[in-house]
Amino acid sequence: MLELRSLRGRRSVRLLLVLAAVGFAAPSRAEEVSMPEQFIAAEVQHDVSPPLRTLSASTVSGQAIHPRIMPLHRLPLPPGGLQSDGALQSNASIPLAASIGMNFDGLGVNTPGFTPIWTPPDTTGAAGLTQYVQWVNTSFTVFDKSSGQMLLSPLTGNAIWFGFGGGCAGRNDGDPIVNYDKQAKRWVLSQFTNASPYLECVAVSATDDATGVYYRYAFAMGPNFADYPHMGVWPDGYYFSFNMFSGKPLVLVGGRACAFDRNAMLNNSTATAQCFDVPALFGSVPSDWDGASAPPLGSPNYFVTYGSNLLNIWSLHADFTNPANANLYGPIALPVQPFTPACAEVEPGPIKKGDPEDAPGCVPQAGVAMKLDELSDRMMYRAAYRNFGDHEALVATHTVARVIEQKKKAIGAALRWYEIRGLSTTPNIYQQGTYAPDARWRWMGSIGMDFAGDIGIGYSLSAPGIHPHIAYTGRTPGDLAGTMESEGIIMAGKGSQRQEERWGDYSALSIDPSDDCTFWYTTEYIPETGAAPNWQTRIASFKFPSCTGAGSY
Repeated sequence: MLELRSLRGRRSVRLLLVLAAVGFAAPSRAEEVSMPEQFIAAEVQHDVSPPLRTLSASTVSGQAIHPRIMPLHRLPLPPGGLQSDGALQSNASIPLAASIGMNFDGLGVNTPGFTPIWTPPDTTGAAGLTQYVQWVNTSFTVFDKSSGQMLLSPLTGNAIWFGFGGGCAGRNDGDPIVNYDKQAKRWVLSQFTNASPYLECVAVSATDDATGVYYRYAFAMGPNFADYPHMGVWPDGYYFSFNMFSGKPLVLVGGRACAFDRNAMLNNSTATAQCFDVPALFGSVPSDWDGASAPPLGSPNYFVTYGSNLLNIWSLHADFTNPANANLYGPIALPVQPFTPACAEVEPGPIKKGDPEDAPGCVPQAGVAMKLDELSDRMMYRAAYRNFGDHEALVATHTVARVIEQKKKAIGAALRWYEIRGLSTTPNIYQQGTYAPDARWRWMGSIGMDFAGDIGIGYSLSAPGIHPHIAYTGRTPGDLAGTMESEGIIMAGKGSQRQEERWGDYSALSIDPSDDCTFWYTTEYIPETGAAPNWQTRIASFKFPSCTGAGSY
């Protein structure tokens, strides 16, 4: 048994693993992971929903009646002390070429008839051909993409499974993900159940209309709790990453990588999920396919996590015809420029009743003493994949410290981002950077790449003298490698959050399938200082002028 201790003073998390399997000490070449036999997540049931547009909030159950905090099950940070950041970008003098298009409020305290009840909102969303679907932990809605008009009254998350029975219909536990399967022109929505029997609830729309009928599924994830699910679309499957916990109180036992049978779910057929449990795979995200060009035939899906100055790449190959052929390879450890996880030096505060894993945040806000959580213990969503024909590219991001070398200390939080190439041959870090152009704090990023190879990142921005903002930046292929352009503001925060440090726990950047150029981003801000949950969300698009003539899906 190896004990990994968080640098932030968070509660020690015991992982039942051998040192050779730890992602922080990963081999430098791919090798098949030694593990128990493949785990097949059985479909508990599937059926067809009524059209969502026929439902109303009064016909479905599951809405909580009092504010609650969604538990965060923390992950250990890799060992190591303060390091000078080898990829630090301390200024950004090139004007940002991308400009904002749409910019409107999503769900939150400003939404008539809607009251936030959970902290944090776990904001997720994606753009389709004409619609934008947004889900904030236990409620979702659909917007017209061109006008920002709400097309569906906010429904509880479990409304999708209305009449389905079991935990998917009876519970509304959140941790949602919204994705748009661009090739199939279908919506894929999911959330978990966080009580036994643990389920992953996945719904695939029957058409391009997000307000219509869904093929809905429940998959058995037990006996352990599959936490923090994140999803990527791939030609043969919907791939999910999970952090796995067992016991009471919950103890981290590792990560899980799964492939859900995409073809079966698109056709309302019986489906299974092929899963592998690996102690070192916690904190990962699967690759999510953008663009008209598919990955090379038979390509595995790539799961990305980080270790001590490493990115670890795992490859999951599914085979729904012959499940015995499914396998998980890795990790391939890619050395990266040194970094320090953000807020690693924060000392533990008093343990909060009901959340023994919690520790104080460190991101400052104007006007209040409460500091926000930066979630530097995991990769951020998404790991966006694109096949350009002459090369494949995968972009990913996580939060690191802004290290002040002269003072030998970490001050602030910054965005570490990567572009990985050579995935089908020899994976390599093509470029990387730590975006910290000034002393303000940047965290909760989400990254993507458009048809032209431009990279965009949306994120939260704060400092002692400002309320948390929503910001974005990006780069074009002609910019100096490892650098981003200057910063743009999507929404200037008008307030700060009191009494609760939880923020995020993630945001979502997606690519518009109608042009393969426009980035859509959603996350939270605070419209007026007060006690949580007092959040509002924003949905905005931005585009680089260099992206034109995109291929059609």
